[in-house]
Amino acid sequence: MSERMRPTSGGMPAQADRVIREAGRTFLFGLYAVLRNLRLYPLENATVQKSLQEFTRFVEQLVREEGECEFRVQGEYLFLNATRMKLDLDNFTSFSFILGRLREVNIGTIHMRSAPSTPQWTVLLTFVVDPPDGSSMERLQMLEARLEESLVEVFELRPLDVSPEESIEAAGSKARAKRVYEQSVGASKEVMTALRLGKGANIKKVKRVVQGIVDQILTDEAALVGLTTIRDYDDYTFTHCVNVCIFSIALGRRLGLTRVQLYDLGIAGLFHDIGRSRVPIEIIQKPDLLTEEEWRVVASHPWLGVLMLFNLKEQAELPYRTMLVSYQHHMKRDLSGYPRSPRMSDMTFFSKIVAVADAFDAATSRRAYTETAKHPAAVLREMRDDPRRGMDPVIVKAFVSLLGVYPVGTCVVLDTMELGIVERVNPVPEMGARPIVRVISDRTGRVQFPGTSADLADRAPDGRYARSIIKVVEAERFSVRVSDYFV
Repeated sequence: MSERMRPTSGGMPAQADRVIREAGRTFLFGLYAVLRNLRLYPLENATVQKSLQEFTRFVEQLVREEGECEFRVQGEYLFLNATRMKLDLDNFTSFSFILGRLREVNIGTIHMRSAPSTPQWTVLLTFVVDPPDGSSMERLQMLEARLEESLVEVFELRPLDVSPEESIEAAGSKARAKRVYEQSVGASKEVMTALRLGKGANIKKVKRVVQGIVDQILTDEAALVGLTTIRDYDDYTFTHCVNVCIFSIALGRRLGLTRVQLYDLGIAGLFHDIGRSRVPIEIIQKPDLLTEEEWRVVASHPWLGVLMLFNLKEQAELPYRTMLVSYQHHMKRDLSGYPRSPRMSDMTFFSKIVAVADAFDAATSRRAYTETAKHPAAVLREMRDDPRRGMDPVIVKAFVSLLGVYPVGTCVVLDTMELGIVERVNPVPEMGARPIVRVISDRTGRVQFPGTSADLADRAPDGRYARSIIKVVEAERFSVRVSDYFV
């Protein structure tokens, strides 16, 4: 057995939780390796067989040391025996992949009565990685029938279940996300107001706020991203900075940044528009088109922002790359846009990320001079397909993957003639066009609150999708305020 597949041996009772967490981490990586290899190569491939054998040996040792082995899905979490596995940056890919595969087959629990053999694991996992057509409930029934035909009795499978505990956990996560969002908007408002009045900024408080956003995104990204739909008209500048911070951190996570890098990126996102605090309020809130002189004042906020950051007493606590973002976030890849800077050779990676987040949130928000915001899905398409936007195509592609074909907050009409609001991206990568939707009306169009959640990847008994999106609509047409369904 390789060292990576070897569970930590026992120890003092105080160490038990740490030991099982480490075992859970190894179990997660081992299961992911098997499923990934089964998807890429034929069963007889040496790489597939090696990963199967290593995983089998690990579970054998785990059962021997723990006396049992139960792998369970509960909401957005995975459990090994009674211990919840910690989601972190380095296991995010494996975590999401496994969660998606199990949901496709409606597996909520895999209880092992004894240590399974390699052939027994093969029967189970080859089905999970490539299930036949049908609804998730039908697939679970087919899997149980296949196990019975193959005389595999070591596994006890239970379907996914929304328990009262899970509902409480989801409500708790939503409340935490709301608290983090409110604190972030409050901190943004405090900093901007202080700087507008010529006072100093509490950088330590800003850092604590950003750390809270990073931690929340690592725990439950969807809950916090959902709150970006608030886009408060009256407090646009402050909510915009927080939204850009959230989008940037979530995007940076998808691009593989470390936790420390995410902290720096979050500060850059929160401070990217700090120069606007030097633009007169009457210009920012002007409902009409700006004059040429007023536009020059607005376009000066990037270089005003970087100067303000350099002049802060606490500027030594800010990484240089976070300061550059305030200067570069309106530039394009070819360095056009504004401000013009002939000496620069390229935008920084952080600036390219924040530029994408900033453009999306700005285009999908109502402001003093923009009463009607654009549909999020239309904005994403434009960012992806219009080269004149000048954005990094790799980062835009990652952003589309983060938000889905239909971004969170998009109001849609379903083929059942129900109205829905997209509440999260489908965890199954192949189902990017079939998000999780909150159905907020009946078939007659009567709006309901809070509505019910529906996975558009679910199929009816005849094999067809139970619901599909037929068009995107403006929520205002139905007197619906999207943010009400996320707070």
